[in-house]
Amino acid sequence: MGRLVVAVAASAAICASGTARAESPRATIEGQLDGQLREAIVRAIGETDKPISNRFEARRRANEAGEDAIAVLRSEGYYAYEVEPDVGDGDPPTAIVRVTPGPLFTLSDPQIDWIAPEPLESVRQSGEVVMGLATGAPGRAVDVINAEGRIVAAVQKRGYADAAAQPREVIVDHADRTVQPTYKIAAGELVRLDGLKIVGESGRSRPGWLESLAPWRPGEVYDPEDVGELERRLLDTGVYDSVTVSLAPRDQAEPDGRRPILLSLADRKPRTLELGASYSTTEGFGADARWTRYNVLGRADTLTLLARASNIDSRLGAELTLPHWRRPQQTFKAGGGAYSNRTDAYDETGVGVRADVTRRFRKTSYVTLGGSLDYGKVEEKQTVLVSSLGEDLMTIAGLAAGALDRSDDPLDPKRGWRLDVRAEPTYLIGDESMAYLKVQSQGTIYVPFDAKARTVLAGRVKAGAMIGGSIPEVPASRRFYAGGGGSVRGYAYQAIGPRDIDNTPEGGISLLETSLELRQRVGERWGVVAFVDAGAVGANEFPTGDDFSVGVGVGVRYDLGFGPIRADIAVPLDKREGDPAFQIYLSIGQSF
Repeated sequence: MGRLVVAVAASAAICASGTARAESPRATIEGQLDGQLREAIVRAIGETDKPISNRFEARRRANEAGEDAIAVLRSEGYYAYEVEPDVGDGDPPTAIVRVTPGPLFTLSDPQIDWIAPEPLESVRQSGEVVMGLATGAPGRAVDVINAEGRIVAAVQKRGYADAAAQPREVIVDHADRTVQPTYKIAAGELVRLDGLKIVGESGRSRPGWLESLAPWRPGEVYDPEDVGELERRLLDTGVYDSVTVSLAPRDQAEPDGRRPILLSLADRKPRTLELGASYSTTEGFGADARWTRYNVLGRADTLTLLARASNIDSRLGAELTLPHWRRPQQTFKAGGGAYSNRTDAYDETGVGVRADVTRRFRKTSYVTLGGSLDYGKVEEKQTVLVSSLGEDLMTIAGLAAGALDRSDDPLDPKRGWRLDVRAEPTYLIGDESMAYLKVQSQGTIYVPFDAKARTVLAGRVKAGAMIGGSIPEVPASRRFYAGGGGSVRGYAYQAIGPRDIDNTPEGGISLLETSLELRQRVGERWGVVAFVDAGAVGANEFPTGDDFSVGVGVGVRYDLGFGPIRADIAVPLDKREGDPAFQIYLSIGQSF
């Protein structure tokens, strides 16, 4: 048999999925086929819930299914196929496709034909490497097509921004049962970059700051990753509604041949107001308000004024955030304010300032270094183990923290895990002075039971310890406590741990908490959960088994689109005198 020259334009497979009401295949496939090939053809043909009413309809379906089968066979490397549409006897008649795939054709001597001017030798070699087609491999159309895309991308990444593929030639030899692709690649000229050119208005952003974010220097060879990186850096600030970054066309090149990068920005609304609320039976209602002003300084900064009011903690403050501070992916934050905390263990009022620098390695993984200075008054409500430092305290604290987040959603995670650690070296000045180190860490994991993650098992472990301080020395406001909506549900806020003779919480210098939660989605919006929480606060370096308290409960979730709103009810299994019989919690987002 002679040689046939064709242009391969078939895709890997034609995906025609049935609707939710599908009941049967559009046609029956007959013939000796391996499992994967048969499955691909059946998937391409699809399903229908409409019955065949006559032989004409059956013939039409068989012909359509035959065309789908041919497309799959060619895409998988079967070019000597036989496909016979037919109509089966019976009432109603059936659509049948008899398929004989024939031998599998293999690749033979794939080549790249470089259109003048040819790129550098190193670039040509990289094209050969990334092509990734080996003689003797199956001659699948998807592999032939994808190889061309890899070649062009590799050439562009090495500075040939205008590289493009011309129509490829694929020789299908039925005598040798081979497929020989020849790619025709026009690399164009090597492109060197100029500076950043802003298209239209830069909005509230300073052009000089925008240019400082560019990951290239004028004169460097073009790399599409640099263009994408600049776009990511700007979008990550959250200050812009849209960011478009692209290489200037050839007719906009500078006299020296360099081509600028074009940047178009659309600012988001300059101000936002956010409101939030929470409720539990012991902590009562809590309300939060955040007013944010964007790009005050013209460098994608945010200025936030925040207020919180609740029965337990209230505060009023401000925070300034500078993204990409001194280097990309590094954020500086500074803030301050006044606060008031009123708990069963202590009352605290004060003012404070803080600053920190966060270096991000991924969008949700970071390391933070910082410090804070607070001056306040702490009144302890228990009278046995009162701090020797007195009530008026100045607190100087450092912060070293890190987090890894490999979960799939910040508010409603269904798979993956999270880990965060923090250490706070602290120096207290009052009637006396002392120093200690407070460390704590928390890990969570999310395991789905099905592909759509409608059933998820979530787990949490948290541990903390203080090094260099004891309960009489460390003020009550700095100790560990457990109990409440973000800790062990079923118990009041700070209810778990040592208490004095008046049943007032004392707090501790060690902490251990764990949670296990089964989450089940019901319908499109609703979900239900069942959970077990446990926690302990110890007066020594490690909590003991006698320190543990356990709570169990159930809850409902309603998906708001951006995340769930949750309502939980929990009961304590280790109820002590004065503990309520149950607790109710309302908030936004999963519990962890």
